[in-house]
Amino acid sequence: MAIRLRLALPLLLALSFSVAGSAAAAKLGGGGGGHGPLVGGWSPIKDVGGDRHVQELGGWAVERHAALASDGLRFRRVVSGEQQVVSGMNYRLVVDAADPKGTTASYVAVIYEQSWTNTRQLTSFDPAPKPH
Repeated sequence: MAIRLRLALPLLLALSFSVAGSAAAAKLGGGGGGHGPLVGGWSPIKDVGGDRHVQELGGWAVERHAALASDGLRFRRVVSGEQQVVSGMNYRLVVDAADPKGTTASYVAVIYEQSWTNTRQLTSFDPAPKPH
Protein backbone atom coordinates (compact mmCIF):
# COMPACT_ATOMS: atom_id res chain seq x y z
CA MET A 1 0.00 0.00 0.00
CA ALA A 2 2.82 2.46 0.86
CA ILE A 3 4.50 1.79 -2.51
CA ARG A 4 1.25 2.49 -4.41
CA LEU A 5 0.71 5.72 -2.47
CA ARG A 6 4.29 6.80 -3.12
CA LEU A 7 3.78 6.23 -6.87
CA ALA A 8 0.31 7.78 -7.00
CA LEU A 9 1.18 10.96 -5.08
CA PRO A 10 3.40 12.52 -7.80
CA LEU A 11 0.75 11.71 -10.41
CA LEU A 12 -1.97 13.33 -8.31
CA LEU A 13 0.20 16.43 -7.78
CA ALA A 14 0.97 16.69 -11.49
CA LEU A 15 -2.72 16.35 -12.33
CA SER A 16 -3.74 19.02 -9.82
CA PHE A 17 -1.10 21.45 -11.18
CA SER A 18 -2.29 20.75 -14.70
CA VAL A 19 -5.91 21.46 -13.81
CA ALA A 20 -4.96 24.62 -11.91
CA GLY A 21 -2.82 25.80 -14.84
CA SER A 22 -5.63 25.16 -17.31
CA ALA A 23 -8.07 27.10 -15.15
CA ALA A 24 -5.65 30.02 -14.86
CA ALA A 25 -5.01 30.02 -18.62
CA ALA A 26 -8.74 30.02 -19.32
CA LYS A 27 -9.25 32.90 -16.90
CA LEU A 28 -6.49 34.94 -18.60
CA GLY A 29 -7.91 34.37 -22.07
CA GLY A 30 -5.99 31.30 -23.13
CA GLY A 31 -8.89 28.89 -22.87
CA GLY A 32 -10.12 29.23 -26.44
CA GLY A 33 -13.43 30.89 -25.58
CA GLY A 34 -12.09 33.31 -22.97
CA HIS A 35 -11.98 37.07 -23.16
CA GLY A 36 -8.92 39.32 -23.26
CA PRO A 37 -5.45 38.86 -24.66
CA LEU A 38 -3.71 35.51 -24.71
CA VAL A 39 -0.81 35.56 -22.27
CA GLY A 40 2.39 35.19 -24.28
CA GLY A 41 0.58 35.32 -27.64
CA TRP A 42 0.07 38.30 -29.92
CA SER A 43 -3.49 39.59 -30.20
CA PRO A 44 -4.78 42.34 -32.51
CA ILE A 45 -5.55 45.78 -31.15
CA LYS A 46 -9.12 46.37 -32.31
CA ASP A 47 -9.41 50.16 -32.71
CA VAL A 48 -5.92 51.65 -33.06
CA GLY A 49 -7.32 54.87 -34.53
CA GLY A 50 -9.47 55.51 -31.47
CA ASP A 51 -6.97 54.32 -28.87
CA ARG A 52 -5.13 57.39 -27.56
CA HIS A 53 -2.52 55.34 -25.75
CA VAL A 54 -1.64 53.35 -28.87
CA GLN A 55 -1.40 56.54 -30.96
CA GLU A 56 0.80 58.12 -28.28
CA LEU A 57 3.03 55.02 -28.26
CA GLY A 58 3.38 55.23 -32.04
CA GLY A 59 4.36 58.89 -31.85
CA TRP A 60 6.85 58.16 -29.09
CA ALA A 61 8.38 55.32 -31.14
CA VAL A 62 8.89 57.54 -34.20
CA GLU A 63 10.37 60.34 -32.07
CA ARG A 64 12.72 57.90 -30.34
CA HIS A 65 13.81 56.38 -33.66
CA ALA A 66 14.31 59.83 -35.24
CA ALA A 67 16.45 60.94 -32.29
CA LEU A 68 18.67 57.86 -32.64
CA ALA A 69 18.82 57.73 -36.45
CA SER A 70 18.77 61.50 -37.14
CA ASP A 71 16.62 60.87 -40.21
CA GLY A 72 13.96 63.50 -39.49
CA LEU A 73 10.97 61.13 -39.57
CA ARG A 74 7.72 62.65 -38.31
CA PHE A 75 4.84 60.62 -36.91
CA ARG A 76 1.60 60.51 -38.86
CA ARG A 77 -0.50 57.76 -37.26
CA VAL A 78 -0.67 54.16 -36.12
CA VAL A 79 -2.52 52.15 -38.77
CA SER A 80 -2.59 48.72 -37.13
CA GLY A 81 -1.11 46.85 -34.21
CA GLU A 82 -0.86 43.84 -31.98
CA GLN A 83 -0.12 43.44 -28.31
CA GLN A 84 1.51 40.69 -26.29
CA VAL A 85 1.11 40.26 -22.54
CA VAL A 86 4.49 39.66 -20.88
CA SER A 87 5.79 41.13 -17.63
CA GLY A 88 4.24 44.30 -18.96
CA MET A 89 3.12 44.65 -22.56
CA ASN A 90 4.82 44.36 -25.93
CA TYR A 91 3.29 46.33 -28.78
CA ARG A 92 3.98 45.69 -32.46
CA LEU A 93 2.64 48.74 -34.26
CA VAL A 94 2.53 49.62 -37.95
CA VAL A 95 3.04 53.38 -38.08
CA ASP A 96 2.99 55.84 -40.94
CA ALA A 97 5.77 58.41 -40.77
CA ALA A 98 6.91 61.13 -43.16
CA ASP A 99 10.49 61.96 -44.07
CA PRO A 100 11.68 65.60 -44.28
CA LYS A 101 10.54 65.78 -47.96
CA GLY A 102 7.00 64.77 -46.91
CA THR A 103 7.10 61.25 -48.33
CA THR A 104 5.11 58.88 -46.12
CA ALA A 105 6.15 55.28 -45.52
CA SER A 106 5.08 52.53 -43.13
CA TYR A 107 7.28 51.16 -40.37
CA VAL A 108 6.95 48.40 -37.79
CA ALA A 109 7.76 49.58 -34.28
CA VAL A 110 8.08 47.10 -31.42
CA ILE A 111 7.74 48.70 -28.00
CA TYR A 112 7.99 47.19 -24.54
CA GLU A 113 6.08 48.98 -21.80
CA GLN A 114 5.73 48.27 -18.11
CA SER A 115 3.43 50.93 -16.71
CA TRP A 116 3.96 50.24 -13.00
CA THR A 117 7.72 50.89 -13.31
CA ASN A 118 7.40 53.67 -15.91
CA THR A 119 9.50 51.58 -18.30
CA ARG A 120 9.25 52.09 -22.04
CA GLN A 121 11.74 50.74 -24.58
CA LEU A 122 11.86 50.83 -28.36
CA THR A 123 12.85 47.26 -29.17
CA SER A 124 12.95 47.64 -32.96
CA PHE A 125 11.94 50.04 -35.71
CA ASP A 126 12.06 48.76 -39.28
CA PRO A 127 10.43 49.47 -42.63
CA ALA A 128 7.16 47.56 -42.96
CA PRO A 129 7.18 44.69 -45.45
CA LYS A 130 5.66 45.66 -48.78
CA PRO A 131 2.29 43.98 -49.49
CA HIS A 132 2.36 41.55 -52.42
